[in-house]
Amino acid sequence: MRVSDADRDHAVAALREHLVAGRLTLEEFSARVEAALQATVSAELARVQQDLPVMPAQADLARRKPIRVTAALFGHVVRRGRLRLRRWTFGASAFGDLDLDLREAVIDGPRTAVNLLIAFGNADVYVPEGVNVDVSGIALFGHLRERGQDVAAGDAPTIRVRVAGCVATVDVWRVPRDAQGSYGDIIRQTRERERQLPA
Repeated sequence: MRVSDADRDHAVAALREHLVAGRLTLEEFSARVEAALQATVSAELARVQQDLPVMPAQADLARRKPIRVTAALFGHVVRRGRLRLRRWTFGASAFGDLDLDLREAVIDGPRTAVNLLIAFGNADVYVPEGVNVDVSGIALFGHLRERGQDVAAGDAPTIRVRVAGCVATVDVWRVPRDAQGSYGDIIRQTRERERQLPA
């Protein structure tokens, strides 16, 4: 049976509830929303939710403590995995490097803010393609860059990255779903995807 736009919208709304409940990571949510929006028959639409319960439970997410602060001082710190993000997260780097990988993160609502304070250091933030990313701030004697392809949908969650930097390098990477390997490999693959974009 063929599906309607209303059916697709209902599936996306259900996926968003599972994201908020902690059952899907941002990357999983993005991939499933894309599949739901491209579905033409009910079997394809059912596949995007087949391993999810009808009513999402909060137990898993409640047990996971949210991250609030990550700091790199005179060193290199990497945060990744199923991080739980609430309304805001704070990251700082002084004479150090901070890698904040949000591809497998879960969030408590439709938006979250990542606030970065970087002095004489570097920060790289990795988000999956298909998530809305809003980057703003200032980098004195350094740079603040967004890299990768912006392919987010209106129903996708929003990550707001706010930066205050001095002698700082801050890069926000929209990572392709098929990117693999080390962070260096992921950066190379993201740059390659950028070069393939029409001018």
